[in-house]
Amino acid sequence: MESLLHFARGPLFRFCLMIMLLGLARILFLDLWEAYRAYRRAGDKKMPWRLIVRRSLEWAFPVKRVSRNPQLYSIASILFHIGLIVVPVFLFAHIGLWKKAVGISWPALPFRWALWLTISTMCFAAVLLIERLFVKSIHSLSRGQDYFWLVLLLFPFITGFVCANLNISAGLYRFLMLVHVLSGDLIFLLIPFTKIAHCVLAPFSQIVDALAWKFPPATDQEIVETLYRFK
Repeated sequence: MESLLHFARGPLFRFCLMIMLLGLARILFLDLWEAYRAYRRAGDKKMPWRLIVRRSLEWAFPVKRVSRNPQLYSIASILFHIGLIVVPVFLFAHIGLWKKAVGISWPALPFRWALWLTISTMCFAAVLLIERLFVKSIHSLSRGQDYFWLVLLLFPFITGFVCANLNISAGLYRFLMLVHVLSGDLIFLLIPFTKIAHCVLAPFSQIVDALAWKFPPATDQEIVETLYRFK
């Protein structure tokens, strides 16, 4: 068990981290490259930068969306994502793992903050899961991947909370810690191949969206000719 835990924290962690970074870099490069090609082909090269910046800020700070969408679900989603990002990155034990794996470190959260963020993240994940299951308007839009990710993301939080705060036997501690590390490695490994890749694409989505509606010159004439042929 100890050797397996050492492997999961070391070589496996570095491998999964490398796959995640390379996969996200590939997705980002291809997305921006296609946006650049669209810009080169566009007849109108004027970009509504003010609108793009405003919509990007609205995405980063989605206060307005709370009033338009089911409020409990929206608030729970925002707070869940805050904990989901802050706890893994700024927990003291995780920073030590990052330093050992890639040689860099940064200031850690106070333990009490990390504890309450962990508890709140688990609670908000449960709220999201319940609403996906029982609220018709949300359930109809949910896919299998949405449920899978909510459950998978809960694994490292629950196991980490138990290992750090409850008095358990050494054998159970090692087992739960192994589940904790392996679930985290699995999350890293799957991110570039699933919808979670939006974490790197979303900041550029407004630019891509603006470029997507800039058609090449003579596009209107080509559409007319195509429609005429099938008339």
